[in-house]
Amino acid sequence: MSQPYTAVQIPMMPRDTNRYGTIFGGILLSHIDLAGAIAAQRELQLRGGNPKASFVTVAINRVEFKQPVLVGDVVKFQTSIVRIGRTSITVRIDVHAERGAETIHVTEAEGVFVGVDLSTPDRRPVPLFEEKT
Repeated sequence: MSQPYTAVQIPMMPRDTNRYGTIFGGILLSHIDLAGAIAAQRELQLRGGNPKASFVTVAINRVEFKQPVLVGDVVKFQTSIVRIGRTSITVRIDVHAERGAETIHVTEAEGVFVGVDLSTPDRRPVPLFEEKT
């Protein structure tokens, strides 16, 4: 795995709450998805990969919320690259809520992101790196 990278860090606001006064899980899921895609794109750029590849989400695996997130918490989405395939990158996303001096591990997930060429109508997966002959 790669070194952790904070892809997203955001304070939770009142608009993000559910009817129980905690942060709606879908808000966290959307940030998990965003953080994974940012990490995949960053890794591709750092390695000099295919500039035409844009990432789309194929899967977000096993998200189990361990602790509630509250309004005012600053939530960090730390990513590490797990695997790089021919057309996909698997990213681990660890989610931590900072509440004052306390840091709480909220959840983690693995996301699979596939590189596609958005300029083509079929948007089929494209190789992330030059294929060696």
